[in-house]
Amino acid sequence: MTDYSSLPLTASHWGTYRVETQDGQVKALHGFEEDLDVSPIGSGILDVLDGPNRITKPAIRKSWLDQGPGTANGRRGKDPFVQVTWEEAEQIVADELTRVIRTHGNNAVYAGSYGWASAGRFHHAQSQIHRFLNCIGGYVRSVDTYSFAAGEVLLPHIIGNLYVMLTHATSWPSIIDHSDLLVAFGGIPLKNGQINAGGLGRHTQKENLKRALDSGLRIVNVSPVQSDLGSDSRIKWLAPRPNTDTALLLGIAHTLFSENRVDHGFIERYTIGYERFVAYLNGKHDGTVKNARWASGICNLTENEITNLAREMSEGRTMISLSWSLTRQDHGEQPFWAGIAVASMLGKIGQAGGGIGFGYSATNSVGDHGSRVPGASLPQGKNPVKDFIPVARFVDMLLYPGGQCDYNGQILTYPDIHLVYWAGGNPFHHHQDINRMLRAWQKPDTIIVNEWCWNSMAKHSDIVLPCTTTLEREDIALSPRDPFAVHMQKAVDPPGLARNDFDIFWGIARKIGVAEEFTGSRSEQEWLQFIYSQTQEAAKSRGID
Repeated sequence: MTDYSSLPLTASHWGTYRVETQDGQVKALHGFEEDLDVSPIGSGILDVLDGPNRITKPAIRKSWLDQGPGTANGRRGKDPFVQVTWEEAEQIVADELTRVIRTHGNNAVYAGSYGWASAGRFHHAQSQIHRFLNCIGGYVRSVDTYSFAAGEVLLPHIIGNLYVMLTHATSWPSIIDHSDLLVAFGGIPLKNGQINAGGLGRHTQKENLKRALDSGLRIVNVSPVQSDLGSDSRIKWLAPRPNTDTALLLGIAHTLFSENRVDHGFIERYTIGYERFVAYLNGKHDGTVKNARWASGICNLTENEITNLAREMSEGRTMISLSWSLTRQDHGEQPFWAGIAVASMLGKIGQAGGGIGFGYSATNSVGDHGSRVPGASLPQGKNPVKDFIPVARFVDMLLYPGGQCDYNGQILTYPDIHLVYWAGGNPFHHHQDINRMLRAWQKPDTIIVNEWCWNSMAKHSDIVLPCTTTLEREDIALSPRDPFAVHMQKAVDPPGLARNDFDIFWGIARKIGVAEEFTGSRSEQEWLQFIYSQTQEAAKSRGID
Protein backbone atom coordinates (compact mmCIF):
# COMPACT_ATOMS: atom_id res chain seq x y z
CA MET A 1 0.00 0.00 0.00
CA THR A 2 1.37 3.41 -0.99
CA ASP A 3 2.23 5.74 1.87
CA TYR A 4 0.78 9.22 1.27
CA SER A 5 1.46 10.61 4.75
CA SER A 6 4.12 13.03 3.50
CA LEU A 7 1.70 14.81 1.17
CA PRO A 8 0.11 18.11 2.22
CA LEU A 9 -3.27 18.06 3.95
CA THR A 10 -6.58 19.65 3.10
CA ALA A 11 -9.91 19.42 4.86
CA SER A 12 -13.57 19.61 3.98
CA HIS A 13 -16.88 18.95 5.66
CA TRP A 14 -16.52 15.36 4.38
CA GLY A 15 -13.16 14.70 5.98
CA THR A 16 -9.42 15.25 5.80
CA TYR A 17 -7.36 14.26 2.77
CA ARG A 18 -3.79 14.13 1.50
CA VAL A 19 -3.40 16.11 -1.72
CA GLU A 20 -1.39 14.73 -4.62
CA THR A 21 -0.49 17.25 -7.32
CA GLN A 22 1.19 16.97 -10.69
CA ASP A 23 2.21 19.75 -13.08
CA GLY A 24 0.33 22.38 -11.08
CA GLN A 25 -2.93 20.41 -10.95
CA VAL A 26 -4.56 18.29 -8.26
CA LYS A 27 -4.16 14.68 -9.38
CA ALA A 28 -5.87 12.91 -6.46
CA LEU A 29 -7.13 13.22 -2.91
CA HIS A 30 -6.08 10.33 -0.68
CA GLY A 31 -7.64 9.41 2.61
CA PHE A 32 -6.07 10.77 5.79
CA GLU A 33 -4.14 7.96 7.45
CA GLU A 34 -6.02 8.43 10.75
CA ASP A 35 -9.37 7.91 9.02
CA LEU A 36 -10.41 4.27 8.59
CA ASP A 37 -13.72 5.10 6.87
CA VAL A 38 -12.79 7.76 4.31
CA SER A 39 -15.68 9.46 2.54
CA PRO A 40 -15.51 9.36 -1.27
CA ILE A 41 -17.42 12.65 -1.50
CA GLY A 42 -14.36 14.86 -1.08
CA SER A 43 -12.79 13.69 -4.32
CA GLY A 44 -15.81 14.89 -6.26
CA ILE A 45 -14.33 18.36 -6.52
CA LEU A 46 -11.48 17.15 -8.72
CA ASP A 47 -13.66 16.89 -11.81
CA VAL A 48 -14.82 20.49 -11.60
CA LEU A 49 -11.79 22.42 -10.32
CA ASP A 50 -10.79 23.43 -13.85
CA GLY A 51 -13.98 22.47 -15.66
CA PRO A 52 -16.05 24.56 -18.05
CA ASN A 53 -18.35 25.76 -15.25
CA ARG A 54 -15.51 27.36 -13.30
CA ILE A 55 -15.84 31.15 -12.88
CA THR A 56 -12.52 32.77 -13.67
CA LYS A 57 -13.32 36.49 -14.05
CA PRO A 58 -15.76 38.96 -12.47
CA ALA A 59 -18.97 39.06 -14.49
CA ILE A 60 -22.07 41.27 -14.55
CA ARG A 61 -25.48 40.52 -16.05
CA LYS A 62 -25.74 42.51 -19.29
CA SER A 63 -29.13 44.19 -18.68
CA TRP A 64 -28.05 45.25 -15.19
CA LEU A 65 -24.70 46.57 -16.46
CA ASP A 66 -26.26 48.47 -19.36
CA GLN A 67 -29.27 49.99 -17.61
CA GLY A 68 -28.61 49.83 -13.89
CA PRO A 69 -30.08 48.18 -10.77
CA GLY A 70 -33.56 46.70 -11.00
CA THR A 71 -33.44 46.37 -14.78
CA ALA A 72 -35.06 43.32 -16.43
CA ASN A 73 -35.00 41.29 -13.23
CA GLY A 74 -37.14 38.70 -15.00
CA ARG A 75 -34.17 37.96 -17.23
CA ARG A 76 -32.07 36.71 -14.33
CA GLY A 77 -30.98 33.24 -15.39
CA LYS A 78 -31.42 34.14 -19.09
CA ASP A 79 -29.30 37.25 -19.69
CA PRO A 80 -25.70 36.85 -20.86
CA PHE A 81 -22.89 38.03 -18.60
CA VAL A 82 -20.21 40.58 -19.41
CA GLN A 83 -16.74 40.03 -17.99
CA VAL A 84 -15.15 43.02 -16.28
CA THR A 85 -11.89 43.76 -14.48
CA TRP A 86 -11.57 43.49 -10.73
CA GLU A 87 -11.09 47.25 -10.55
CA GLU A 88 -14.42 47.76 -12.30
CA ALA A 89 -16.19 45.09 -10.26
CA GLU A 90 -14.98 46.48 -6.94
CA GLN A 91 -16.13 49.98 -7.82
CA ILE A 92 -19.53 48.82 -9.10
CA VAL A 93 -20.21 46.73 -5.99
CA ALA A 94 -19.03 49.53 -3.69
CA ASP A 95 -21.23 52.07 -5.48
CA GLU A 96 -24.29 49.84 -5.38
CA LEU A 97 -23.91 49.02 -1.68
CA THR A 98 -23.48 52.72 -0.96
CA ARG A 99 -26.55 53.63 -3.05
CA VAL A 100 -28.82 51.09 -1.37
CA ILE A 101 -27.67 51.96 2.14
CA ARG A 102 -27.95 55.73 1.62
CA THR A 103 -31.34 55.46 -0.07
CA HIS A 104 -33.01 52.69 1.91
CA GLY A 105 -30.82 51.98 4.95
CA ASN A 106 -28.81 48.95 5.98
CA ASN A 107 -31.97 47.00 6.69
CA ALA A 108 -32.50 46.91 2.92
CA VAL A 109 -29.47 44.61 2.59
CA TYR A 110 -30.03 40.89 3.17
CA ALA A 111 -26.89 38.85 3.77
CA GLY A 112 -27.91 35.90 5.90
CA SER A 113 -25.81 34.06 3.31
CA TYR A 114 -26.86 30.69 4.69
CA GLY A 115 -24.64 27.77 3.73
CA TRP A 116 -21.83 25.54 4.92
CA ALA A 117 -19.02 27.42 3.14
CA SER A 118 -15.63 25.80 3.77
CA ALA A 119 -14.10 23.93 6.67
CA GLY A 120 -11.42 26.60 7.08
CA ARG A 121 -11.90 29.07 9.91
CA PHE A 122 -10.33 32.11 8.26
CA HIS A 123 -11.59 31.74 4.70
CA HIS A 124 -15.04 30.90 6.01
CA ALA A 125 -17.24 32.86 3.62
CA GLN A 126 -20.01 33.78 6.07
CA SER A 127 -17.50 35.13 8.58
CA GLN A 128 -15.88 37.23 5.86
CA ILE A 129 -19.10 38.69 4.41
CA HIS A 130 -20.60 39.43 7.82
CA ARG A 131 -17.40 41.11 9.02
CA PHE A 132 -17.30 43.23 5.88
CA LEU A 133 -20.95 44.31 6.03
CA ASN A 134 -20.71 45.09 9.74
CA CYS A 135 -17.96 47.54 8.81
CA ILE A 136 -20.45 49.51 6.68
CA GLY A 137 -23.43 49.52 9.01
CA GLY A 138 -24.74 45.96 9.07
CA TYR A 139 -27.34 43.86 7.28
CA VAL A 140 -30.51 41.85 7.80
CA ARG A 141 -29.49 38.44 9.10
CA SER A 142 -31.10 35.03 9.35
CA VAL A 143 -31.36 32.73 12.35
CA ASP A 144 -31.63 28.95 12.76
CA THR A 145 -30.97 26.26 10.15
CA TYR A 146 -32.72 24.25 7.50
CA SER A 147 -31.50 21.14 9.34
CA PHE A 148 -33.58 21.42 12.51
CA ALA A 149 -35.00 24.93 12.96
CA ALA A 150 -38.13 23.66 14.70
CA GLY A 151 -35.96 21.93 17.28
CA GLU A 152 -33.70 24.94 17.74
CA VAL A 153 -36.67 27.10 18.72
CA LEU A 154 -38.67 24.52 20.67
CA LEU A 155 -36.13 22.70 22.80
CA PRO A 156 -34.97 25.61 24.98
CA HIS A 157 -38.57 25.86 26.23
CA ILE A 158 -38.71 22.17 27.12
CA ILE A 159 -35.34 20.58 27.81
CA GLY A 160 -32.47 22.92 26.91
CA ASN A 161 -30.31 24.27 24.11
CA LEU A 162 -30.19 21.89 21.16
CA TYR A 163 -26.54 22.63 20.36
CA VAL A 164 -25.49 21.73 23.89
CA MET A 165 -27.34 18.44 23.52
CA LEU A 166 -25.64 17.75 20.21
CA THR A 167 -22.19 18.46 21.59
CA HIS A 168 -22.82 16.54 24.81
CA ALA A 169 -25.08 13.80 23.45
CA THR A 170 -24.84 10.48 25.25
CA SER A 171 -21.73 8.90 23.77
CA TRP A 172 -21.71 5.76 21.69
CA PRO A 173 -19.49 3.96 24.27
CA SER A 174 -22.05 4.80 26.97
CA ILE A 175 -24.88 3.47 24.80
CA ILE A 176 -22.91 0.32 23.99
CA ASP A 177 -21.96 -0.34 27.61
CA HIS A 178 -25.21 0.57 29.37
CA SER A 179 -28.20 0.52 27.00
CA ASP A 180 -30.50 -2.43 26.55
CA LEU A 181 -32.39 -0.96 23.62
CA LEU A 182 -31.81 1.80 21.07
CA VAL A 183 -34.93 3.01 19.28
CA ALA A 184 -34.08 5.27 16.35
CA PHE A 185 -36.96 7.35 14.99
CA GLY A 186 -35.88 8.39 11.51
CA GLY A 187 -33.03 5.91 11.66
CA ILE A 188 -29.31 6.50 12.05
CA PRO A 189 -28.28 7.12 8.42
CA LEU A 190 -24.59 6.38 8.02
CA LYS A 191 -24.48 8.25 4.71
CA ASN A 192 -25.15 11.48 6.62
CA GLY A 193 -22.41 10.69 9.13
CA GLN A 194 -19.83 11.35 6.42
CA ILE A 195 -20.06 15.08 7.18
CA ASN A 196 -19.20 17.43 10.00
CA ALA A 197 -19.45 21.22 9.91
CA GLY A 198 -15.94 22.60 10.17
CA GLY A 199 -14.32 19.34 9.10
CA LEU A 200 -13.34 16.09 10.77
CA GLY A 201 -10.27 13.94 11.06
CA ARG A 202 -11.75 10.48 11.57
CA HIS A 203 -15.15 9.02 10.66
CA THR A 204 -16.53 6.95 13.53
CA GLN A 205 -20.27 6.42 13.04
CA LYS A 206 -20.01 3.16 11.06
CA GLU A 207 -17.50 1.79 13.56
CA ASN A 208 -19.72 2.75 16.50
CA LEU A 209 -22.83 1.19 15.00
CA LYS A 210 -20.94 -2.04 14.29
CA ARG A 211 -19.63 -2.14 17.85
CA ALA A 212 -23.15 -1.58 19.16
CA LEU A 213 -24.53 -4.48 17.14
CA ASP A 214 -21.61 -6.75 18.05
CA SER A 215 -22.20 -5.98 21.73
CA GLY A 216 -25.69 -7.42 21.53
CA LEU A 217 -27.50 -4.10 21.85
CA ARG A 218 -31.02 -4.39 20.48
CA ILE A 219 -31.74 -1.73 17.88
CA VAL A 220 -35.07 -0.76 16.34
CA ASN A 221 -35.16 1.35 13.18
CA VAL A 222 -38.43 3.31 13.06
CA SER A 223 -38.40 4.75 9.56
CA PRO A 224 -40.19 4.31 6.24
CA VAL A 225 -36.74 3.70 4.73
CA GLN A 226 -34.83 0.60 5.82
CA SER A 227 -31.51 2.01 4.65
CA ASP A 228 -31.83 4.77 7.25
CA LEU A 229 -30.21 2.25 9.59
CA GLY A 230 -29.01 -0.44 7.21
CA SER A 231 -30.24 -3.92 6.40
CA ASP A 232 -28.32 -5.85 9.07
CA SER A 233 -30.56 -8.72 10.17
CA ARG A 234 -29.89 -7.83 13.81
CA ILE A 235 -31.77 -4.53 13.40
CA LYS A 236 -35.54 -4.66 13.78
CA TRP A 237 -37.33 -2.48 11.24
CA LEU A 238 -40.68 -0.81 11.79
CA ALA A 239 -41.89 1.18 8.78
CA PRO A 240 -44.54 3.76 9.71
CA ARG A 241 -46.22 5.98 7.15
CA PRO A 242 -44.00 9.05 6.54
CA ASN A 243 -44.60 12.06 8.83
CA THR A 244 -46.59 10.09 11.44
CA ASP A 245 -43.89 9.82 14.11
CA THR A 246 -45.82 12.02 16.54
CA ALA A 247 -48.90 9.80 16.39
CA LEU A 248 -46.71 6.75 16.98
CA LEU A 249 -45.00 8.36 19.96
CA LEU A 250 -48.36 9.36 21.44
CA GLY A 251 -49.57 5.78 21.04
CA ILE A 252 -46.46 4.60 22.88
CA ALA A 253 -47.01 7.21 25.60
CA HIS A 254 -50.62 6.13 26.10
CA THR A 255 -49.54 2.48 26.40
CA LEU A 256 -46.98 3.42 29.04
CA PHE A 257 -49.66 5.32 30.95
CA SER A 258 -52.47 2.78 30.66
CA GLU A 259 -50.24 -0.17 31.62
CA ASN A 260 -48.66 1.68 34.56
CA ARG A 261 -45.18 1.65 33.01
CA VAL A 262 -44.39 5.28 33.91
CA ASP A 263 -41.51 6.29 36.19
CA HIS A 264 -43.57 8.59 38.40
CA GLY A 265 -40.57 9.43 40.57
CA PHE A 266 -38.79 10.97 37.60
CA ILE A 267 -41.96 12.72 36.43
CA GLU A 268 -42.56 14.31 39.83
CA ARG A 269 -38.97 15.37 40.39
CA TYR A 270 -37.88 16.57 36.97
CA THR A 271 -40.94 17.61 34.94
CA ILE A 272 -43.95 19.88 34.99
CA GLY A 273 -47.16 19.59 33.00
CA TYR A 274 -47.57 15.81 33.12
CA GLU A 275 -51.21 16.03 34.21
CA ARG A 276 -52.08 18.18 31.19
CA PHE A 277 -50.27 15.77 28.89
CA VAL A 278 -52.14 12.77 30.30
CA ALA A 279 -55.42 14.63 29.89
CA TYR A 280 -54.51 15.17 26.24
CA LEU A 281 -53.60 11.50 25.78
CA ASN A 282 -56.96 10.48 27.22
CA GLY A 283 -58.91 12.90 25.02
CA LYS A 284 -60.27 14.98 27.88
CA HIS A 285 -60.77 18.07 25.72
CA ASP A 286 -61.05 16.74 22.15
CA GLY A 287 -62.70 13.39 22.81
CA THR A 288 -59.94 11.44 21.03
CA VAL A 289 -57.99 8.91 23.07
CA LYS A 290 -54.47 8.73 21.63
CA ASN A 291 -53.98 5.03 22.28
CA ALA A 292 -52.16 2.45 20.20
CA ARG A 293 -55.28 1.60 18.21
CA TRP A 294 -55.76 5.27 17.29
CA ALA A 295 -52.08 5.60 16.36
CA SER A 296 -52.12 2.44 14.24
CA GLY A 297 -54.76 3.93 11.97
CA ILE A 298 -52.53 6.93 11.32
CA CYS A 299 -49.03 5.49 11.13
CA ASN A 300 -49.88 2.21 9.38
CA LEU A 301 -48.32 -0.03 12.04
CA THR A 302 -50.42 -2.62 13.84
CA GLU A 303 -51.72 -1.99 17.33
CA ASN A 304 -49.62 -4.91 18.58
CA GLU A 305 -46.45 -3.50 17.03
CA ILE A 306 -46.99 -0.22 18.88
CA THR A 307 -47.88 -1.75 22.26
CA ASN A 308 -45.05 -4.27 22.04
CA LEU A 309 -42.55 -1.51 21.27
CA ALA A 310 -43.80 0.51 24.25
CA ARG A 311 -43.46 -2.50 26.54
CA GLU A 312 -39.98 -3.31 25.27
CA MET A 313 -38.90 0.29 25.81
CA SER A 314 -40.12 0.20 29.41
CA GLU A 315 -38.49 -3.09 30.40
CA GLY A 316 -34.87 -1.99 30.33
CA ARG A 317 -32.63 1.00 29.77
CA THR A 318 -33.74 2.58 26.52
CA MET A 319 -32.05 5.23 24.43
CA ILE A 320 -34.35 7.16 22.10
CA SER A 321 -32.76 8.74 19.02
CA LEU A 322 -34.71 11.32 17.03
CA SER A 323 -33.33 12.20 13.60
CA TRP A 324 -33.15 15.82 12.47
CA SER A 325 -35.34 14.90 9.51
CA LEU A 326 -38.35 14.58 11.82
CA THR A 327 -38.43 18.36 12.22
CA ARG A 328 -38.58 18.97 8.46
CA GLN A 329 -42.30 18.39 8.11
CA ASP A 330 -45.55 20.15 8.89
CA HIS A 331 -45.61 20.85 12.65
CA GLY A 332 -42.02 19.65 12.78
CA GLU A 333 -41.62 20.56 16.45
CA GLN A 334 -44.12 17.89 17.51
CA PRO A 335 -41.98 14.71 17.07
CA PHE A 336 -39.19 16.17 19.24
CA TRP A 337 -41.71 17.25 21.88
CA ALA A 338 -43.45 13.87 21.90
CA GLY A 339 -40.12 12.04 22.03
CA ILE A 340 -39.02 14.03 25.07
CA ALA A 341 -42.36 13.23 26.74
CA VAL A 342 -41.90 9.49 26.16
CA ALA A 343 -38.28 9.62 27.39
CA SER A 344 -39.48 11.42 30.53
CA MET A 345 -42.15 8.78 31.17
CA LEU A 346 -39.48 6.08 30.90
CA GLY A 347 -37.37 7.97 33.44
CA LYS A 348 -33.94 7.16 32.01
CA ILE A 349 -32.86 10.69 31.11
CA GLY A 350 -29.56 11.39 32.85
CA GLN A 351 -28.65 7.73 33.29
CA ALA A 352 -25.70 6.24 31.43
CA GLY A 353 -26.86 4.90 28.10
CA GLY A 354 -30.45 6.05 28.57
CA GLY A 355 -32.71 8.96 27.76
CA ILE A 356 -32.87 10.79 24.48
CA GLY A 357 -30.55 12.07 21.76
CA PHE A 358 -31.00 14.10 18.60
CA GLY A 359 -29.40 13.15 15.31
CA TYR A 360 -27.02 10.25 15.80
CA SER A 361 -25.12 10.05 12.49
CA ALA A 362 -26.80 13.22 11.24
CA THR A 363 -23.18 14.35 11.39
CA ASN A 364 -20.09 12.44 12.42
CA SER A 365 -19.74 14.26 15.73
CA VAL A 366 -23.05 13.35 17.43
CA GLY A 367 -22.21 10.82 20.12
CA ASP A 368 -18.52 10.92 19.26
CA HIS A 369 -16.87 12.19 22.42
CA GLY A 370 -13.20 13.01 22.32
CA SER A 371 -10.92 15.88 23.20
CA ARG A 372 -12.53 18.74 21.30
CA VAL A 373 -10.31 21.55 20.06
CA PRO A 374 -11.83 24.90 21.13
CA GLY A 375 -11.12 26.60 17.83
CA ALA A 376 -10.96 30.34 17.26
CA SER A 377 -12.49 32.03 14.22
CA LEU A 378 -12.51 35.34 12.40
CA PRO A 379 -14.25 37.98 14.56
CA GLN A 380 -17.30 39.31 12.73
CA GLY A 381 -17.83 42.49 14.73
CA LYS A 382 -21.21 43.84 15.80
CA ASN A 383 -24.21 44.08 13.50
CA PRO A 384 -26.09 47.33 14.24
CA VAL A 385 -29.18 46.14 12.30
CA LYS A 386 -31.69 44.45 14.58
CA ASP A 387 -33.95 43.04 11.85
CA PHE A 388 -33.71 39.30 11.28
CA ILE A 389 -35.75 36.47 9.82
CA PRO A 390 -36.00 32.70 10.37
CA VAL A 391 -33.75 31.30 7.67
CA ALA A 392 -36.45 29.61 5.58
CA ARG A 393 -38.55 32.79 5.52
CA PHE A 394 -36.28 34.66 3.13
CA VAL A 395 -38.63 33.98 0.19
CA ASP A 396 -41.61 35.34 2.13
CA MET A 397 -39.51 38.37 3.07
CA LEU A 398 -38.70 39.13 -0.56
CA LEU A 399 -42.27 38.56 -1.75
CA TYR A 400 -44.06 40.42 1.04
CA PRO A 401 -42.04 43.37 2.40
CA GLY A 402 -43.88 44.79 5.39
CA GLY A 403 -45.62 41.47 5.99
CA GLN A 404 -45.36 39.63 9.27
CA CYS A 405 -44.63 36.19 10.68
CA ASP A 406 -44.76 34.59 14.11
CA TYR A 407 -41.45 33.46 15.54
CA ASN A 408 -40.71 32.14 19.02
CA GLY A 409 -43.35 34.27 20.72
CA GLN A 410 -42.57 37.37 18.65
CA ILE A 411 -44.22 38.98 15.65
CA LEU A 412 -41.56 39.86 13.08
CA THR A 413 -42.06 42.40 10.29
CA TYR A 414 -40.32 41.66 7.01
CA PRO A 415 -37.93 44.43 5.89
CA ASP A 416 -37.99 45.76 2.32
CA ILE A 417 -34.91 44.20 0.74
CA HIS A 418 -33.27 45.94 -2.22
CA LEU A 419 -29.94 44.11 -2.28
CA VAL A 420 -29.04 40.47 -1.59
CA TYR A 421 -25.42 39.41 -1.09
CA TRP A 422 -24.59 35.70 -0.81
CA ALA A 423 -21.25 33.99 -0.19
CA GLY A 424 -20.53 30.42 0.85
CA GLY A 425 -23.98 29.00 0.24
CA ASN A 426 -26.61 28.34 -2.39
CA PRO A 427 -30.36 28.58 -1.68
CA PHE A 428 -31.10 26.96 -5.04
CA HIS A 429 -30.02 23.60 -3.66
CA HIS A 430 -31.56 23.69 -0.19
CA HIS A 431 -34.68 25.86 -0.22
CA GLN A 432 -38.11 24.35 -0.79
CA ASP A 433 -40.38 25.21 -3.76
CA ILE A 434 -37.76 26.49 -6.19
CA ASN A 435 -40.33 28.00 -8.58
CA ARG A 436 -41.74 30.18 -5.80
CA MET A 437 -38.20 31.10 -4.78
CA LEU A 438 -37.44 32.14 -8.37
CA ARG A 439 -40.39 34.54 -8.28
CA ALA A 440 -39.04 36.07 -5.08
CA TRP A 441 -35.54 36.19 -6.57
CA GLN A 442 -36.78 38.74 -9.12
CA LYS A 443 -37.72 41.30 -6.45
CA PRO A 444 -34.42 42.86 -5.25
CA ASP A 445 -32.73 45.59 -7.26
CA THR A 446 -29.42 43.76 -7.12
CA ILE A 447 -28.10 40.29 -6.28
CA ILE A 448 -24.37 39.84 -5.70
CA VAL A 449 -22.62 36.51 -5.13
CA ASN A 450 -19.12 35.29 -4.45
CA GLU A 451 -19.04 31.93 -6.22
CA TRP A 452 -16.51 29.56 -7.75
CA CYS A 453 -18.72 27.81 -10.33
CA TRP A 454 -21.63 28.69 -12.59
CA ASN A 455 -24.32 27.05 -10.49
CA SER A 456 -27.97 28.11 -10.51
CA MET A 457 -27.42 30.88 -7.98
CA ALA A 458 -24.58 32.44 -9.97
CA LYS A 459 -26.57 32.24 -13.21
CA HIS A 460 -29.53 33.99 -11.57
CA SER A 461 -27.48 36.82 -10.04
CA ASP A 462 -26.48 40.28 -11.28
CA ILE A 463 -22.88 40.54 -10.13
CA VAL A 464 -20.72 37.41 -9.85
CA LEU A 465 -17.32 37.58 -8.18
CA PRO A 466 -15.07 34.52 -8.72
CA CYS A 467 -13.71 33.00 -5.52
CA THR A 468 -11.23 30.25 -4.73
CA THR A 469 -11.81 26.75 -3.42
CA THR A 470 -10.16 25.30 -0.32
CA LEU A 471 -7.48 23.65 -2.45
CA GLU A 472 -6.37 27.07 -3.73
CA ARG A 473 -5.72 28.83 -0.43
CA GLU A 474 -4.18 28.23 2.98
CA ASP A 475 -6.37 27.83 6.04
CA ILE A 476 -6.95 26.03 9.34
CA ALA A 477 -9.80 23.54 9.71
CA LEU A 478 -11.34 23.52 13.17
CA SER A 479 -14.61 22.26 14.57
CA PRO A 480 -15.74 22.58 18.20
CA ARG A 481 -17.11 19.03 17.84
CA ASP A 482 -14.00 17.28 16.50
CA PRO A 483 -10.62 16.48 18.08
CA PHE A 484 -8.56 17.38 14.99
CA ALA A 485 -7.10 20.70 13.89
CA VAL A 486 -5.83 20.57 10.31
CA HIS A 487 -3.42 22.88 8.53
CA MET A 488 -4.96 23.19 5.08
CA GLN A 489 -2.06 23.86 2.75
CA LYS A 490 -2.53 25.59 -0.57
CA ALA A 491 -2.20 22.88 -3.22
CA VAL A 492 -2.57 24.76 -6.52
CA ASP A 493 -3.02 28.27 -7.84
CA PRO A 494 -6.59 29.39 -8.57
CA PRO A 495 -7.64 29.60 -12.22
CA GLY A 496 -7.92 32.91 -13.99
CA LEU A 497 -8.60 35.88 -11.72
CA ALA A 498 -10.32 34.01 -8.88
CA ARG A 499 -9.64 35.49 -5.43
CA ASN A 500 -10.27 34.33 -1.89
CA ASP A 501 -13.17 36.00 -0.07
CA PHE A 502 -10.83 38.01 2.16
CA ASP A 503 -9.21 39.64 -0.86
CA ILE A 504 -12.59 40.16 -2.55
CA PHE A 505 -14.01 42.06 0.41
CA TRP A 506 -10.73 43.85 1.04
CA GLY A 507 -10.89 45.27 -2.48
CA ILE A 508 -14.49 46.46 -2.04
CA ALA A 509 -13.68 47.82 1.43
CA ARG A 510 -10.89 49.94 -0.06
CA LYS A 511 -13.35 51.54 -2.48
CA ILE A 512 -15.78 52.34 0.35
CA GLY A 513 -13.05 53.54 2.71
CA VAL A 514 -13.21 50.85 5.42
CA ALA A 515 -10.21 48.72 4.44
CA GLU A 516 -8.37 49.13 7.74
CA GLU A 517 -11.48 48.34 9.73
CA PHE A 518 -12.16 45.24 7.66
CA THR A 519 -8.62 43.84 7.68
CA GLY A 520 -7.91 44.82 11.28
CA SER A 521 -4.48 45.84 9.95
CA ARG A 522 -3.66 42.16 9.43
CA SER A 523 -2.70 40.29 6.28
CA GLU A 524 -4.01 36.82 5.43
CA GLN A 525 -0.96 35.19 7.03
CA GLU A 526 -1.24 37.34 10.13
CA TRP A 527 -4.90 36.36 10.54
CA LEU A 528 -4.02 32.69 10.18
CA GLN A 529 -1.36 33.08 12.84
CA PHE A 530 -3.82 34.92 15.09
CA ILE A 531 -6.46 32.19 14.77
CA TYR A 532 -3.88 29.48 15.41
CA SER A 533 -2.44 31.28 18.45
CA GLN A 534 -5.91 31.88 19.92
CA THR A 535 -6.80 28.23 19.38
CA GLN A 536 -3.53 27.08 20.90
CA GLU A 537 -4.08 29.18 24.03
CA ALA A 538 -7.66 27.96 24.43
CA ALA A 539 -6.54 24.35 23.98
CA LYS A 540 -3.81 24.69 26.59
CA SER A 541 -6.33 26.07 29.08
CA ARG A 542 -8.20 22.76 28.69
CA GLY A 543 -5.10 20.64 29.03
CA ILE A 544 -4.67 19.99 25.30
CA ASP A 545 -1.14 20.42 23.96
